[in-house]
Amino acid sequence: MPVLFQDEYVVAVDKPSGLLVHRSPIDRHETRFALQLVRDQIGQRVYPVHRLDKPTSGVLLFALNSEVARALSDQFAAHSVAKRYLAVVRGYCPEYGEIDHPITDKPDKIADRNRSQPRPAQPALTRYERLATVEIPHVVERYPQTRYSLVALDPVQGRKHQLRRHMKHLGYPIIGDAKYGKGVHNRFFASEYGCDRLLLACTTMEILHPVTDDALLLRAGLGPRFNRVLQAFGWEKAALASL
Repeated sequence: MPVLFQDEYVVAVDKPSGLLVHRSPIDRHETRFALQLVRDQIGQRVYPVHRLDKPTSGVLLFALNSEVARALSDQFAAHSVAKRYLAVVRGYCPEYGEIDHPITDKPDKIADRNRSQPRPAQPALTRYERLATVEIPHVVERYPQTRYSLVALDPVQGRKHQLRRHMKHLGYPIIGDAKYGKGVHNRFFASEYGCDRLLLACTTMEILHPVTDDALLLRAGLGPRFNRVLQAFGWEKAALASL
């Protein structure tokens, strides 16, 4: 797994889409996890301090001891970590704005089998900016042309599935999202562009180093399948300029 940064206190990697961060009862059949892969790769124990959904790619940060893990977790809990994601969404998203929509963490039948009631809705704010648009001459739903947008997303919090749920709430679901998206568009991208993944990636993270207090800027790429879509739509420069 590509290492973005490493010293004696932290390690950051570029997690690929389709890889769980750690073992989960939801995916009991999985045998590969980012935590174990990074541990084996660098030859020492690592401590997760945040999460990325399995289908989301990008910057994933680990601490290398428990004290550093607590310090980093405190920054995430205080919402002081700046994160930027890139996403491809259905339709022409508005140029910019904020999605201020509380999120309810509904219990999962497997992972939360001992919890029957949803937790109270938690505040969730996402800022977004449309970077590029395209209209292609393909009938995907009922129109002779189909529109898509490249969007930069900056979540203030990090609620479960926040960006995916917020873009659905706004009316512009993320392509490749099997849970909150539109299957007809997901299948179209898989067949037309060879892209069968969620088009959501954490490309940038800014955080204070937990020991030196220096600003730490971490950047990740988008991967070959995401890049194929950018090339097909002529969005390479727009994506690069947002990083």
